[in-house]
Amino acid sequence: MLLEGLRSVHAAHRFVATDKLTLDHVSVRRGALHHAQRMLSLGLRAGDRVALWAHPHAMTAVGLVGNLYAGLVTVPLNPSVGTRELAHVLGDSSPSLVLGEAPPGRAHALPSEELSLGYATEGEREDLGDAHPALVLYTSGTTGAPKGAVLTRGNIARNLQALASAWDWTREDSLLHALPLFHVHGLVLGLLGPLSLGCSVTIQQRFEPEAVATALRSYATMLFGVPTMYHRLAEKSVEDKRFARALGRPRLLVSGSAPLGLREHQRIADAAGRAVHERYGLTETLINTAVRAGEAPRPGWVGRALDGVELRLVDDQRRPAGPGEGSLGEVCVRGPSVFQGYLGRDEATLAARDPDGWFFTGDLGCLAEDGNLRVVGRRSTDLIKTGGFKVGAGEVEECLRAHPSVREAAVLGLPDEDLGERIAAWVVLEPGGHATGDELVAHVADALGPQKRPRQVRFVDALPRNAMGKVVKATLKAPT
Repeated sequence: MLLEGLRSVHAAHRFVATDKLTLDHVSVRRGALHHAQRMLSLGLRAGDRVALWAHPHAMTAVGLVGNLYAGLVTVPLNPSVGTRELAHVLGDSSPSLVLGEAPPGRAHALPSEELSLGYATEGEREDLGDAHPALVLYTSGTTGAPKGAVLTRGNIARNLQALASAWDWTREDSLLHALPLFHVHGLVLGLLGPLSLGCSVTIQQRFEPEAVATALRSYATMLFGVPTMYHRLAEKSVEDKRFARALGRPRLLVSGSAPLGLREHQRIADAAGRAVHERYGLTETLINTAVRAGEAPRPGWVGRALDGVELRLVDDQRRPAGPGEGSLGEVCVRGPSVFQGYLGRDEATLAARDPDGWFFTGDLGCLAEDGNLRVVGRRSTDLIKTGGFKVGAGEVEECLRAHPSVREAAVLGLPDEDLGERIAAWVVLEPGGHATGDELVAHVADALGPQKRPRQVRFVDALPRNAMGKVVKATLKAPT
């Protein structure tokens, strides 16, 4: 089911392109079949796990698809991973083999094989079924050591089908992205999506706004990015009308992995005449909601549930909470793209998913009557209980970013003897921006109410972020 689109593609003009190599889909398929035969000749069998260095290279596609053909389970490795995390991932997943060229300083004791572009014709393969594991993707580890989320072939296939319907995504599209290939957005959506749907994809090794503009002017119809990328694209669009016209040319701009700020939405809409469509997902669930291609995006909201996906909010006791834009609860998801479980961690799986199949995301959100979802942060770090009020950190962050002198903001609740928790903010000012802490406190109090104002503000040069551009709040130090 997952590879039906790839098997049916025979047009050489559909391609996987990276900085180092471009392969048409026929070459990817033949190379993948050769890789699958080579893996089986080494004694590997369906269900075995193999790690794959997920370099932004077309050969990553050959290795990934070849593993799928052979029934192997791929564990993508971040080429920039630290030595301690690499040891954890390899020890936890116990792969039989590590594929691809290891980056300098990332040695390991497991057997290794280089990826090569041999060719083979398509042969008979056993139908492994939708429940067969395809990937083990490791979570960010914000609440402990990273856990391996097992995603099945059916999880991926059904999620891509739902996204194709939501975005009118067809083989006539050409996708551009500069996302890492060891996460859901870049690997599943950005690489397996085009291969299974039969469209072209260009993967930039590094995000470069000028290269993005060149691709959008010439051929790309879809762009996948994260908010930090769209922030730079928005700034460039305001400065350069020719760049703005290029950004307005594709039929779909998609942002995910973190909320896109209202200012970036407005800047791009004003300069390029094109709105950005947001979506929401997790490693364990793939993509849950998306703004449809034919709908006008509503800044701050991430769309409605995809076909086959159910959403609801629950309170602290995991009791269903009613919808309404003023409500706040933990987002729960049920549907065909919810993962099989955490590798070797049955207790963690049971804690995150109930017997009825509902997965508790740990994200805080508001669910409107029309089904649209707004995500305001993580329940563990972004639900602040202060003076008897429940405050979503994301709402305060968005309010701070709306101030003309503020470029970025992060908000946390810190222990407070009187209030329970006090709201603290870390703020990055715009170049040339001027604002005092008292001014920003008053700005929030006026817009949201005094109970939601920060009690402390610290100005910093930059916020700590992970590879997907998400702010790593655990590393922030208390304002003084």
